[in-house]
Amino acid sequence: MNRLKMKNFSRELGVLIALIIMILIFTILDPSYFTTGNMIDIVKMATMNGILAIGITFAIISGGIDLSVGCTFAIVIVAVGSVTVGGVPPVAAIGIGALIGAALGTINGLLITKMHLQPFIATLGTMSIYRGFAYVVTGGWPVLNIPPVFRRTLGARIIGDIPISVLVLLAIVIVTHILLQRTRYGNYLFAVGSNEEAAKLSGVNVDMVKIISYLICGVCAAFAGMIMLANLGTGEPATGQGYELDAIAASAIGGTRMAGGRGSIVGTLFGALLLAALKIGLIITGVSTFWQFIVTGIIIVIAAYFEVIQATLSSMISKKSHSGK
Repeated sequence: MNRLKMKNFSRELGVLIALIIMILIFTILDPSYFTTGNMIDIVKMATMNGILAIGITFAIISGGIDLSVGCTFAIVIVAVGSVTVGGVPPVAAIGIGALIGAALGTINGLLITKMHLQPFIATLGTMSIYRGFAYVVTGGWPVLNIPPVFRRTLGARIIGDIPISVLVLLAIVIVTHILLQRTRYGNYLFAVGSNEEAAKLSGVNVDMVKIISYLICGVCAAFAGMIMLANLGTGEPATGQGYELDAIAASAIGGTRMAGGRGSIVGTLFGALLLAALKIGLIITGVSTFWQFIVTGIIIVIAAYFEVIQATLSSMISKKSHSGK
C-alpha cells in the first residue's frame, strides 16, 4: 500500500472512530439518541449531503472548489419537477436531470479551464446565475403536484423506513470509489491536484481532467436534488441554499485536502455520516439550531488544521529519516 493510500486509510479510520465516539457520547447524554429511528434519520440526512459531498470531493481533489452545487441542485429540482408534471416518465426525467447536472458542471469546468478563471470566482458567479435561472423558470413559484410514480421511484422504502435513496448513495460510492482508485483518470486527477505543472509535462490533459471532475460534481448534485424532489413532492427554486457548506465540510472532515491532490470517497461518506450524527445529536439534546452553524464551522476549521498538523508531522519524520541516514 503506497503512502497516499496509507494516509487516506488512517484518516478514514480516524473519522470512523470519531463517529463511533460521538454516537456513544450522545447516547450517554440522552439514551433516546441510540434508537432505530434516529439511526435511520442519520442515514437519511447523510444520504443527500453525502452525494453532494462526493461530487465536490472530485472538484477539490483537482485543486478547485464548486460553490454552485446548491444552485445546480435547485435547477434540477425545478426542471425535473416541471417535466414530470408534464407527463415525462420517471426514468426519462431522471436521465434529463442527470444531463442537466452534467451540463452545468461542464460549464463550470470550461470557465475554469478555457477562460482561466479561479474556481472560487467561476463557481461563485455560476452560483448566482444558476439560482437566478431557477427563479426565472418558475417565476419564483414552487412546482407542485409531482406525480406519485416519480416519488416512488426515488422516494420508496426498501426495508422498513429505509429509503431507496440509500441504495443510490451506495451505488454512487462504489462507482466513484472505483473511478478514483482503480482507473487512469483517478491517477491523473490526483496528479493534477498535487502538481498541475508536473502533470502537464507528463502528458496529462489537465483541462479535460478538471472538466470531468466538475461534470461529476454536477451529476452528483443532480441526483441529490432529484432525491429531495421525490421526498418532498414539490420543486422549490429556493432549495439548496447553504448546502455547499455542508458538502465541503463532509469532504474536509473525510480527509480531502483543501489544496487538492488527496481525498477519498469512503472518507467523505464517513464525514457526511459524522455531520449528520452531530446534527441529530444536537437536536435530541435540545441544543439550539443556531449553534449548529457554529459547530459546523468549528469542525471545518479543525479538519483543515488537522491537515496542517499531519503535514508538519510528515515533514518532521522525513527530516529525521534523512538525518538518520
